Amino acid sequence: MICAIVEAYGIARYLPRALRRYGVEYVHVRSQNPDIHLTYRPQDFDVDIEHCGDVAATARSLRDHGVTIVIAGTESGVLLADGLSAELGTRGNGMTRPAARRDKHEMTEAVAGAGLATARTLLSTDAEVAVAWAREPKVLRPVVLKPVASAGTDRVFFCETDDEIRRAHALIMSGKNRYRSRDTAVLVQECLVGAEHFVNTVSVDGVHRTVEIWRYNKRPASGGRSINDFDEPLPPGSPAYDALSAYTWQVLDALEVRNGAAHTEVMLTEAGPVLVECAARPGGAQLPDVVRACLGTDQIECLAQSIAHPERVLDGTLRTSRIERYLRYVNLITPRDGVVPDHEGWAPVRALESYTDMVLTISSGSPAPETVDLVTSAGYVYLTSPDPSRLEADYHRLRALETGGLYIPGAGPP
Repeated sequence: MICAIVEAYGIARYLPRALRRYGVEYVHVRSQNPDIHLTYRPQDFDVDIEHCGDVAATARSLRDHGVTIVIAGTESGVLLADGLSAELGTRGNGMTRPAARRDKHEMTEAVAGAGLATARTLLSTDAEVAVAWAREPKVLRPVVLKPVASAGTDRVFFCETDDEIRRAHALIMSGKNRYRSRDTAVLVQECLVGAEHFVNTVSVDGVHRTVEIWRYNKRPASGGRSINDFDEPLPPGSPAYDALSAYTWQVLDALEVRNGAAHTEVMLTEAGPVLVECAARPGGAQLPDVVRACLGTDQIECLAQSIAHPERVLDGTLRTSRIERYLRYVNLITPRDGVVPDHEGWAPVRALESYTDMVLTISSGSPAPETVDLVTSAGYVYLTSPDPSRLEADYHRLRALETGGLYIPGAGPP
């Protein structure tokens, strides 16, 4: 078996190692607009195919290499992976409305069309139309403005006033997204109230398995934005876990996600689960080894198994997560412009009793801008412990280090 990974960036850079464990060979396909903010390991690939816009030509190249399955590694590879799978006739996703797996407005329409709960949504090319829509009595503020087809928290704004809506609309329409293309419209949505979660799944032939569910904990940032503070896994078998899992599987069916991984963000409101958005690819920046040590498995491991042994998904023998050790994924937050510490400067963080690992997305010594979204976060820290109170204490110590001068050169711990 030979697997083509479309865009092995970010979390997908761990997929080659997982596939090797199961004897699966692989090649890489690069799209025309990869996410340049994510890490890539070219040394993992003997075959690296550059897609130049012709799906049929790229599919012929994959066929020549004996490819039997195509997987999207990250967001910029979703539509290309679908197109290549359809061209090759291999296991893939439904092609009735493929854009609904990428375009957030079409996504909402497809999910609502299946009778599932969604947020009130407007697709806007005119800021004044967005303002008028937000003035309707049934729309509660703040409203959320975001690009139609980006990823992460790229230019997501929470707007209370008409002027904030106008400014956010202009920023989205005038800038480029993470894939260096301009947005031709803005998605405007009501702000859902509840606890936001993400549900990581793998699927084979329309049979879905929930690998893990995490709860987001967010905090407001300057400029009307919201940033991820920390994430924690939800205990499997709890009522919330089961409700979120069942709703997510229905969303995947509505979007015709039939094979591969998916990362679905869902708000658990008083009325039940409501879709935020769904991505037909693995979840974002995590360290699979750390997650697996605490939960017994991880999404990349399960994705590799679903490719090598699809019967494990179909018959329900795929091992999904269970909490064996408490785990908190903490995003680094720079309270004001500063500098990313060097190795010695991070010593107080590494000294935390529950500290397990850290990933920097902005290199040491580089400017660290005030954190307003995931792109401007300097990275993340994993805290793990058999004692949840230890995680809580070390989390607060980490935040105290940050506000006390961690990002000021030579400041030392408070």
